[in-house]
Amino acid sequence: MTIFKNLYQYRELLKTNVQKEIRGKYKGSFLGILWSFLNPLLMVFVYALVFSVILKQDIPNYLIFLIVGVIPWNFFTTVITQGTNCIWLNGGIIKKVFFPREILPISVVLAGLVNFLISCIIILVFVLFSGMGFSWHLIWLPLIAVLQTLFSLGLLFALSAIDVYVRDVEYLVNFLLSLLFYATPIIYTVDLFPESMRWILYLNPMTHFIDAYRSIFYYQTSPSIVSLGYITLFTIIFLIFGYLIFRKLEKGFAEEV
Repeated sequence: MTIFKNLYQYRELLKTNVQKEIRGKYKGSFLGILWSFLNPLLMVFVYALVFSVILKQDIPNYLIFLIVGVIPWNFFTTVITQGTNCIWLNGGIIKKVFFPREILPISVVLAGLVNFLISCIIILVFVLFSGMGFSWHLIWLPLIAVLQTLFSLGLLFALSAIDVYVRDVEYLVNFLLSLLFYATPIIYTVDLFPESMRWILYLNPMTHFIDAYRSIFYYQTSPSIVSLGYITLFTIIFLIFGYLIFRKLEKGFAEEV
């Protein structure tokens, strides 16, 4: 319970840090926060051109299919890539001022969540103008978004702490995320693989998250209870072990940074 007490006590610092993460990312940019919309859109249009026109992916409303996969994936990768070195980048403050170190990765994740929720407007606009419309299944969105946020936070707790001691971590993370993109059904459906091999894809928690988002936006059904149970379990495990690793390693942050 100490973490909740600390977060409440330093809530203004947390709020300021989240605002800094959101504004600072696009500081000096002419379009500013509009890049939160443009980045995933540009990715979507490139993939749509390659896979629907050149490689002829036979998936109905492929542009919507892509958008619903790319935007949650962009949320995940942005949080992980920007947050892995968040302790190291704030080394000067850590050496001078005492505050709960957890605020740094939490700020990155919350800023990512805000940008993601704003980006969900893109999904809704495209779904609306495609003629697919909405359904009541969108009520699942807050639960899925919260689970993805906590899952990302657990992973980020561990990565940001380890990165202080092993600086190669952030480069390894970028490489692994590039591989994981193709191991997640974002630009294709799981039907592309033989049924006997699909279990490998479902070992990847992000496969379940993408499936859940596609269920409510694209297929307009309730997400699979099995998938929700799987990602809930993974979220709890990653959050607990990630935080334990963070608490274990944070004692040496001031000396290492």
